[in-house]
Amino acid sequence: MQDVSIADRAAFSGPNGIDIAQHVIAESGLRIGFERRRGRGSGVNPTGRFEPFARSAYDDGWNSLDELPAFKTDVQVEKPKTIISRNASPDISFDRSVNPYRGCEHGCVYCFARPSHAYMGMSPGLDFETKLFAKPNAAELLERELSKPGYVPKSIAIGTNTDPYQPIEKSWRIMREVLEVLEAANHPVGIVTKSALVTRDIDILARMAAKGLAKVALSVTTLDRTLARAMEPRAATPAKRLEAVKALSEAGIPTMVMTAPIIPGLTDHEIERLLDAAHAAGAREAGWVLLRLPLEVSPIFKEWLLRHYPGRYRHVLSLLRSMRDGKDYDAEWGKRMRGTGPYAFQIRKRFELAARRLGLNAERAVLRTDLFTPPRQDGVQLSLL
Repeated sequence: MQDVSIADRAAFSGPNGIDIAQHVIAESGLRIGFERRRGRGSGVNPTGRFEPFARSAYDDGWNSLDELPAFKTDVQVEKPKTIISRNASPDISFDRSVNPYRGCEHGCVYCFARPSHAYMGMSPGLDFETKLFAKPNAAELLERELSKPGYVPKSIAIGTNTDPYQPIEKSWRIMREVLEVLEAANHPVGIVTKSALVTRDIDILARMAAKGLAKVALSVTTLDRTLARAMEPRAATPAKRLEAVKALSEAGIPTMVMTAPIIPGLTDHEIERLLDAAHAAGAREAGWVLLRLPLEVSPIFKEWLLRHYPGRYRHVLSLLRSMRDGKDYDAEWGKRMRGTGPYAFQIRKRFELAARRLGLNAERAVLRTDLFTPPRQDGVQLSLL
């Protein structure tokens, strides 16, 4: 193994052209061989930003790298003390969320949640896709927190950090248990996913939607199967996601399509086609978010772009930086989701015109909170009235 100090790593970054990603590929040896990362999004596994040293595989001339095993999905149990996360961000529509899992097997190379894996001492690269954490007591914790005196109900967002319907949900079924708690308490919920597995829970979601308690957003980044396979390797195909939109909307569940993230120079030409397909499938609301490259996501995405679309590398980054004040990312509230400048304005206007033509967002489903009934638990004093 080769150790590189934090100071050395800082020298990898440069302001022009092929900087971090090219160095990763050409100099540091961080790229993982194809057979080891088959079916994964990231091609690298950089050390998290909180670690004192960066470690990478180093070929010593004895073919020792050939002996390393392939990255396989490993699930560990996490037992948090609370399950409802709070936020006060002024540019998002919810103030609380639930995440049944940490890490995401979908492997979307652009995922803004990747840096969160560094808090576990793991890499935001391949570790984020393969070393997952499940929270099997999520439903129990949620029931307890909803039972607390003084709890004020507002819509809970699920799928804002990692996908609650990623492949391991088929066996763990934590998301379904969470929905059962929310349904019993008549608590509103909004879900974001890239998985057709959400249709498994149509029975619960339809009952909740009939009371004005549920809505679902499907993220559809591209209609190009080849691009989707490379960029979101273990998420449902674009066609499957649109089929899920149709099934949900036919069941009476308010359904939204998120054309997110929009990647300038790579997927932005599909805005109108994506909205046409979403409307045809039954979606009546739509939204968009510009590609975000915070922290470790930037070099991971750059390496992927060089590997799959080297001819577009400079163009994509040039357009992105033109909307981020010359930087890969600007975390300022009000700018981070949409960007600024002429190209960002053009994307916004194209989206708005296409949505208006289709009648999308003419009405938005507003979830109810007045039906909420706190769960009753052993040890919780009951009301006298």
